[in-house]
Amino acid sequence: MPTIRDVARVAGVSTSTVSHVINETRFVSPETRARVLETMKTLKYSPNRLASSLRSNQTLTLGVLLPNSANPFFAEILLGIESTCFDRGYNFILGNANDDPKRELDYLRVLISRQVDGILLISTGSYDESIAFLIEQQVPVVVVDRAPGIESVTEIFTDNKRGGLLATQHLIELGHTAIACITGPSFLTPSAERVAGYKQAMNLAGLHVYDDWIVIGDFQHSSGYVACEQLLALDHPPTAVFACNDLMAVGALCAIHEAGLRVPDDISIIGYDNIPLASYTIPRLTTIAQPAREIGNLAVMRLIDALRSDEGCAARECLPVNLVKRDSCKALT
Repeated sequence: MPTIRDVARVAGVSTSTVSHVINETRFVSPETRARVLETMKTLKYSPNRLASSLRSNQTLTLGVLLPNSANPFFAEILLGIESTCFDRGYNFILGNANDDPKRELDYLRVLISRQVDGILLISTGSYDESIAFLIEQQVPVVVVDRAPGIESVTEIFTDNKRGGLLATQHLIELGHTAIACITGPSFLTPSAERVAGYKQAMNLAGLHVYDDWIVIGDFQHSSGYVACEQLLALDHPPTAVFACNDLMAVGALCAIHEAGLRVPDDISIIGYDNIPLASYTIPRLTTIAQPAREIGNLAVMRLIDALRSDEGCAARECLPVNLVKRDSCKALT
């Protein structure tokens, strides 16, 4: 089998140059890089990743922990993670906490035992325990989506408060004043911030927020269904509903249909996340779009930056959200 020395000899470069091309550890001119890669292809040379890992004390493997792999929004983030890992020459090991904080910690222990170089964490909400454990183990981590605001840790998230504000303002602009909110668990930062945006929009418009207009769900279809049933049973039900994610909005659509009502003629509904399913519901769901794949891309790049820096890095990066208008909202007449 060809060796790195064979590649260097045929390409007319040093073995260290070939190594830098393979591992992306130093700048190599585009012409030289192309020549080395073409030589590797011609000679059918494959780098020995195991030997390289032993020499560098890196496995080129990242750990990725999701709170619930059944949620399409996290699946979209994962697509961004996978794409960037592939482009950068990294593998990843995936864990699913299934919304269980204990399982989250157990998975972190498993990932560390597999000698991953760093971890991308979307937490179930047990931020303090998980982050403290990773810091104690000296494992680089990037917290994704659900960001608790820990100064020593890099966090990638979106502007959830503005998202809640945009969603509610859209309904207000359509003439709605009785606007309910189906939230996620209050201990999760995205949920709490979206509700804060909802309340801000209502206050700015001079609209009162009644306690029974805010119903807590768990970001799953079934909780949106049950929450909407509860709202429709009120003496004075709302004319519009802001669901804090698309899955709960889909559950609410089902509850409204089964109650013999129509969306948006009888009640308007807006979701959050812009998962692919939102384009195929009947009616198509108006929602707040998050750049899920960009979140995954950026998280991987920031973790690799930290792995390649002697001092590490910590930053909070907030990505924008935007309103996607479809068919589930209508002006109140």
